[in-house]
Amino acid sequence: MSSLLGIDNGLTVTKAVIFDADGSQLAVARRRVPQSMPHARWVERDMAGLWQATAEAIGEAIALSGRPASDIKAVAATAHGDGVYLLDRDRRPLGPGVLSLDSRAGEIVDRWSQGPVFTEALAVTGQVPHASSPSSLLVWLKENDPERFNRIAHIFACKDWLRFCLTGTIGTDLTEASTSFTNIRTQSYAPEAMRIFGLEALFEALPPVAHSADIVGNVTADAAALTGLAEGTPVACGLHDVTASALGMGGHEEGVVSIVAGTYSINEIVSADPRVDPRWFCRNAIDRRRWNNMSISPASTANYDWFLDTLCRSEQDETKRTGGSIHEMLAAEIDVALGKTSTIFFHPYLFGSPYGNAASASFLGLHGWHDRGDMLKAVLEGIVFNHRTHVEALRDGFAVREVRLTGGGSRNPAFAQMFADVLDMPVIVTSTDEAAAFGAALCAGAAVGLFASPQQGARVVSKVSREYLPDRARSAVFEDRFSLYCRIAESLKPLWPKIERLAGQGTGGAA
Repeated sequence: MSSLLGIDNGLTVTKAVIFDADGSQLAVARRRVPQSMPHARWVERDMAGLWQATAEAIGEAIALSGRPASDIKAVAATAHGDGVYLLDRDRRPLGPGVLSLDSRAGEIVDRWSQGPVFTEALAVTGQVPHASSPSSLLVWLKENDPERFNRIAHIFACKDWLRFCLTGTIGTDLTEASTSFTNIRTQSYAPEAMRIFGLEALFEALPPVAHSADIVGNVTADAAALTGLAEGTPVACGLHDVTASALGMGGHEEGVVSIVAGTYSINEIVSADPRVDPRWFCRNAIDRRRWNNMSISPASTANYDWFLDTLCRSEQDETKRTGGSIHEMLAAEIDVALGKTSTIFFHPYLFGSPYGNAASASFLGLHGWHDRGDMLKAVLEGIVFNHRTHVEALRDGFAVREVRLTGGGSRNPAFAQMFADVLDMPVIVTSTDEAAAFGAALCAGAAVGLFASPQQGARVVSKVSREYLPDRARSAVFEDRFSLYCRIAESLKPLWPKIERLAGQGTGGAA
């Protein structure tokens, strides 16, 4: 029998998922990976701890699958994009890995936005830098930790570190290479991109680039002993998790908007030519001469999680004690709220927004007769409205024939229906629960010849779970509400920096 292992490392959890060659999920194992926040805006984690947790998850998944490790024909990893994971000249971790939630470089990005860097970066690389871009983080190190900066020998993305731990080989793939330093037209590393940021000295530290479905090494004896994998198992290059999620749900195709409702609001579409706009990142797709256009912000279901943690703590404790589901417990409250008109708006900018670092979240239109269900409905609506903001940008630049949805929220029928109603388009949800891990597994399968290509594999084995059709009456209501939501955000835009400055004034209490 043949199976495939897809590793998916997110911002808080690392997962190992084993799939049958027909796409059926055989086993999944998870480990939480602690984050460290030693200073405001810093979000890091220990690189060795990440590998240890991933190795444990792999071992558990193999045990749960009921099959021998020798049945796994290939492995590939995907992980959160952006951020940086660095090695020194001895190929050892150079400090902790920096996550894509890190915003220490925000002031550098603000400085760049006032000069030529944004314009030049957009023209050369197809995107403007943001606070967790490798470009801005490396410049932060150059300015604030020159000793560490001068010891950099290898610049990795997260999944490249996991590939190194599995195989001992150094490299990355096309999708990950394009996060900061490739020329949008050649799709290759460009010295002129490094010069824009003053990082010419690091050009040789950029990792070699392979196709996501190229075999780039084999599981070493050390990695086999730690994970339970068979020594010598082929390892494919893997890919950025945003692209992996689209691939895993059958959406890494032209004309398809793939939406990932997770920590980030991710919205993407493939094109046959590079199209540049500050509203999206134009990065490399899996194949050369294809581009992946991503309009994103850290403003999706992390807001829902915050609401549960902050306002539903006792219910969460109860469901943990009884083994129930907090989502099912709150479903009745949400259903009641969905049946009512509401004056409440929520802008889901707790952790970031399309409006920059200064924007903050808020409830507006809240009255004393509203209850928790009304507020929770507003949170869900605000999340979907933020996705629509990004999808509207992509609709301006690309022909859209289909929308596909994945992420934790996609499993909630009311939430998925809200996407269809707000976008006024049919929304397809596939049956693949672990879309990003499945995308990695498809690359592994293509690498050993089980599929002609990762995309062909997705077409063969991806299964549609449900198609949600828009309700015209609800879509009309959402259209009016979305218009007002956008007007409110524009009105708040000049006030957010003033609100942010209050945190530095202090009144004797917590900021």
